[in-house]
Amino acid sequence: MPPAPRTSAVVDPRIGDLGPALLALEDGTVFPGVAFGAAVAAGGDLVVNTSQTGYQEVCTDPSYAGQVVVMTYPLIGNYGRLTDDDQSIRPWLRALVVANATAAVLDDARQLAALLRDAAIPAIAGVDTRALARHLRANGCLRGIVTSPGEIDREAAVEAARAVTRWEDQDFVGQVSPPAVTDYPAEHAGGPRVAIVDLGLKNNIVRSTLRRGTSVRVLPHTVSASDVLAADVDGVILSPGPGDPARLDAQVALARAVIDDGRPMLGICLGHQIVGRAAGAETTRLRFGHHGANHPVRDLELGLVQVTAQNHEVQVVGDSLPAASGFRVSQVNLNDGSVEGLRHATLPIETVQYHPEGAPGPLDALAVFDRFVAAAAVRRGARR
Repeated sequence: MPPAPRTSAVVDPRIGDLGPALLALEDGTVFPGVAFGAAVAAGGDLVVNTSQTGYQEVCTDPSYAGQVVVMTYPLIGNYGRLTDDDQSIRPWLRALVVANATAAVLDDARQLAALLRDAAIPAIAGVDTRALARHLRANGCLRGIVTSPGEIDREAAVEAARAVTRWEDQDFVGQVSPPAVTDYPAEHAGGPRVAIVDLGLKNNIVRSTLRRGTSVRVLPHTVSASDVLAADVDGVILSPGPGDPARLDAQVALARAVIDDGRPMLGICLGHQIVGRAAGAETTRLRFGHHGANHPVRDLELGLVQVTAQNHEVQVVGDSLPAASGFRVSQVNLNDGSVEGLRHATLPIETVQYHPEGAPGPLDALAVFDRFVAAAAVRRGARR
C-alpha cells in the first residue's frame, strides 16, 4: 500500500485538512488519506458514484443514508455549494471518500466541507477512488469505515469496519422520514392534489410535481391508507428512500391499498420496489448497486432509450412478477438487464427504478411526471 499522500496535493488549503486518516474495509484492505470533513469516525456499506457533477445533491440525498459514498470523479467540491440545491434538510451519508477535495469559493458556507462538518460527517481525500471502485467491482459490496483524524492503526480500523452493522439490518426509512405532514399549495387553483409518502424524499420531486400545476401533501412513512386515500387526493407518489424494501411490510400494504383503490400512483426507486412487492414480485440485492448519472434505460413500450440518474441497492425480479397482478415490466437497464420500471395494464399506475427528477440531471425522463400528473388531473376532473 502506498504511503499517505502529501496534504497539499489532495486538500485545497482553503478547506484545511485535519490530518491523516484511514479508509479501512472489512476484507482487510486499507487506504491511507487525509481527513477534511468532521473530526469523527463513521462507517457503512461502500457505494461508488460515477457522477461528474452533483456531489452536493448526492450528499443530501436521503437514499444514501447509512452508506459511505465513494466519488470516482477526481475533483469534488470544485464548484462550491448552493443551499437551494440541497435535496433534504441535511446530509444523510455516513462518510465521503474522494481523490481530491477542492474549493472554488472563499466563503466557508458555500463549501462542501462546511456542509459535512456541520452535520458531523467525516470525509477523506487522497484515496485512489478508481482503484477502490475496481476493488469493489471485483469483491462486491463491502463495509468500511473512515477513521477520525490521527487514528491510523490499521488493524484497529479493519476491526472497526467489520463491526459496522449490516445494511440489511437497519431501518433507514424511519431515520429519514419526517414526523409530520407538510402541505405545498399550487401556484394556481384548480390543479390536482398529490400525496407523497416520504420514505426519503428529495426536494426536486416536490418541485417537479409543483411545476406541473399540482398542490402537494407530503406524508410521513407511517401514514395510514385512509389518510393517503383522502377524498381530496388525486394521485399518490411513493418516494425514493434508503434501505431494503423487504423490511417495509406496512408500506407494501399501503401500496396494495392504493392499487386496490385504482387511484393514479407513481413509485420512484424504493417506491418502485415497494409497489413491485405489493404486486407479488420478489426483490433481491444487486451485487454492486447502481449509483451515478449515466445509466441507459430502454422503455420496452415506447422504444426510447434514456440516460438516467440512479441510486439503489435492490432490484425487482421481473420473472417473479405474477401474470395475474396486472403489472408488466415496462423498462430495463441496458447495462445489466435489470428491471427499471413497471406499468399496470388497466390502472394509471407506473413505477421507475431511476430518478426522473433530474437533480442535477440528466433530464431525459421528466415525462414520467407529465404522465402521472395527467392521470391525476383526469381524476381531479372526475370528482369535481
